[in-house]
Amino acid sequence: MDIIKSIESDQIKENAENFKIGDTIKVFYKIIEGKTERVQVYEGLALSLNNAGINRTVTVRKMSHGVGVERIFPINSPKIEKIEVTRRGKVRRAKLYYIRERVGKAAKVKELIKKKADQK
Repeated sequence: MDIIKSIESDQIKENAENFKIGDTIKVFYKIIEGKTERVQVYEGLALSLNNAGINRTVTVRKMSHGVGVERIFPINSPKIEKIEVTRRGKVRRAKLYYIRERVGKAAKVKELIKKKADQK
């Protein structure tokens, strides 16, 4: 088992740890089209985070033309260039699956406002 853990530890990304559930995040995802490679941005609300070592995933939900679209991203994938936090959310749950049934303003998450003393 030590061999597997040593191989996995080399592949784990350390810079993707800066977001939590309820945050609005931008996922910069590499897409290969033929011989060209480009980066596509997927911005949405982080609904759930599954922590399983190297198999960590995040479920991101966005509204596209009035329809909710969810996508699951493996955080440690080499296709993920970076994950950027747009807005911090104030939530009290570990999974935000109830957002799926909400419509309009009820589907929003309050913004987390930190005091200046906490930001240091």
